[in-house]
Amino acid sequence: MTDGRLDAVEHRCTVRVVEPDQFVPVGFEAPTSLRTDQFHLEPLGPQHNEADLAAWTSSIDHIRSTASYPDGRWPPLEGMTLDENLRDLRRHADDFVQRKGFTFTVLDPADGDVIGCVYLYPSASEGWDVTVQSWVRADRSALDAPLADAVADWLAREWPWERVDRCGR
Repeated sequence: MTDGRLDAVEHRCTVRVVEPDQFVPVGFEAPTSLRTDQFHLEPLGPQHNEADLAAWTSSIDHIRSTASYPDGRWPPLEGMTLDENLRDLRRHADDFVQRKGFTFTVLDPADGDVIGCVYLYPSASEGWDVTVQSWVRADRSALDAPLADAVADWLAREWPWERVDRCGR
């Protein structure tokens, strides 16, 4: 650790599986949107499949270089088929419904195109309540920091966690 921050080499962003009401309090209503002038967030679902796949497959190198993905395992270099991506989106949507994790697609407010993603999942480390990961397409790389900062503010205002692992951000 240097200057109070974790070095990317030392810090691994990992998530764990928990029972739904262990991740968020019983009765907590998860927010379903965040809107700024630069982007909108809504729950990720099967309806985003084609645009989501196009977004991340066009930006694999950029995403792998983002602070949220220091281990270089995601996204897969070989990509995914449309059906594989659909299964992944359905899993994220089910996690949202089951309150086991919350994944949001990041949309361009002008045309609704998918420009990134935000993941809120239980941390594997006892030192954190939630692990937050986000990415944007390479052609929208200027939004990396604004997205991460807006999500951090949103979590502080509207979500129940106090110890937020922003994966080196």
